[in-house]
Amino acid sequence: MEDYAEQIHRCFRCGYCKFTHDYLDWNCPSYARFRFDTYSTGGRLWLGRAWLNNEIDWSEHLGEILYACTTCKNCVEQCPMRFSSDIVEWIVGIRSAMVDRGKVPEPVTRFLTNVYDYGNPLRMRRVERDAWADGIPRYQPGDEYLLYVGCLGSYDDVARTMARSVVDLLAGAGLSFGILGTEEECCGNEVYMLGELALFQELAEKNIRQLKGLGVKKVVALSPHAYNAMRNNYPKFGADFEVYHYLQVLDMLIRSGSLKLRSTKARVTYHDPCFLGRYNGMYDTPRRILRSIPGVELVEMTRNRENAFCCGGGSGNFVMDLLSGSTESPSRMRAREAYDTGADVLATACPACMTMLMDAVKVEDLEGKIAVRDISQIVKQALPG
Repeated sequence: MEDYAEQIHRCFRCGYCKFTHDYLDWNCPSYARFRFDTYSTGGRLWLGRAWLNNEIDWSEHLGEILYACTTCKNCVEQCPMRFSSDIVEWIVGIRSAMVDRGKVPEPVTRFLTNVYDYGNPLRMRRVERDAWADGIPRYQPGDEYLLYVGCLGSYDDVARTMARSVVDLLAGAGLSFGILGTEEECCGNEVYMLGELALFQELAEKNIRQLKGLGVKKVVALSPHAYNAMRNNYPKFGADFEVYHYLQVLDMLIRSGSLKLRSTKARVTYHDPCFLGRYNGMYDTPRRILRSIPGVELVEMTRNRENAFCCGGGSGNFVMDLLSGSTESPSRMRAREAYDTGADVLATACPACMTMLMDAVKVEDLEGKIAVRDISQIVKQALPG
């Protein structure tokens, strides 16, 4: 926090952070949900600064306001000031101060405690981490790729279907890869975003030691969250392996002809996961994959690419869901926006987005009207035979 405490005052609450680039809609998930300036980035930073300066006392409600931010980076994208790239780190810094002082809301405490005690935020036993993975090879030294499945892909039923389809595609293309199974650890991306930096460092260093010990040179991440942590934060702790999101590998396989696709008629709209898009600039790859499938018509939602609206699951909210309970919950708003395109499939490439959006489609009574699918599932359906 010391690195950022003197900078937070530079935000003067101009309000750009609430919008899309054309100012036609709200694009901050927590502000869109609650419609109080308190829940905008500017309001959140002013409250955080006031707490750090002992001008206001900590309360559970203050903690919930600070942790309602999904760290989606819309504020970074829309802020016109030169300090814009630091905004999310300011929020992480305030949260780290709360963690250091033992002042965090109960849902955050549970999330972090579960990761510490169980190795995942879902409070699942380690022996169940590979219960879905019968017949999938474990990584052996010499394999070209390690497939990092992550906590949701390992334990959540919806995300497991996504993991299985990715495995089937990689195996069908003849790639040499394996998983870690019960030896896999949490990537720590959400731990970092929640401000528990010591635990994040512990997880990162443990993962790096393990992968170096196995001689891993290339990691394929199922989740954009893991991709982000391993690509952008792990090198600070000595990681030297290449990191790919599975979409990059699928794109390579399709373009090389290793995966040949037949015609599959579908009208598809694509939801950009924040940790693929705004954090890592991966906008073209998923769209190129979808357009490579004969018969697929890609239609865009009004908010897309840099202006995509977050599903509300980032920063641990795919478990805590601090933005739920309203028709203006981000995932429900996004489900309606997808339906309004006339698409019959809402595609994404993130297990957190997938679980959030599938739940939203159910609550919005859109089941049977629009299906939520991972891109790997759409590609797998287009394979011959």
